[in-house]
Amino acid sequence: MSIKRARLSPDESRLVAVEAARDLLIEAGPQAVTLKAVAGRIGRTHANLLHHFGSAAGLQKALAAHLGETITAKIGEAVDAARRGEVSARIIVDMTFDAFDREGAGALASWMLASGNEDALDPVVEAIHRLVDKLAASALNANLADLIRENTLMLVLLALGDSQLGGAMAGALALPREKAREIATRSLTFALMQEAAAIAAKGKV
Repeated sequence: MSIKRARLSPDESRLVAVEAARDLLIEAGPQAVTLKAVAGRIGRTHANLLHHFGSAAGLQKALAAHLGETITAKIGEAVDAARRGEVSARIIVDMTFDAFDREGAGALASWMLASGNEDALDPVVEAIHRLVDKLAASALNANLADLIRENTLMLVLLALGDSQLGGAMAGALALPREKAREIATRSLTFALMQEAAAIAAKGKV
């Protein structure tokens, strides 16, 4: 007797498709993220995905939004843990760099920009913005809030650039491949130390 597949809600169907698109992105790069490829992977029709996303560009935008939300959620948790002294700054740096490199966010961004689909990156920028606003709101003073924003800008731009040209640039400059991560770690460690010092000083008052 055949077992009926549970009927998914529209939101669940979209999530299944987006997660399949993420797998394709990691395995084969952004050019592999097509409606046809995703449909084949999850056993749906091209028309079904067209109904949910409208176009390949719509699928890529949904994927970018999914990446933005999941990546910033993980990084936000790591930052909170680092501020409590539970994890090192390098953990945050590695998570961010890996998101743009091994998990394909940097390649997807470049692909969409080259395809004229710049708006698809808006959800990623908005997700980062929400994370920074949340972290800055918990800062003890305006200077520390600015430091959070500056380090976020540095970290994201370094991670994005490293995912595109990191190996070539490090080689050309005769530097270790990990140098960009080391630079980011030093800056972030300094910021965390400043915050810890401010908290300690407040506790003495």
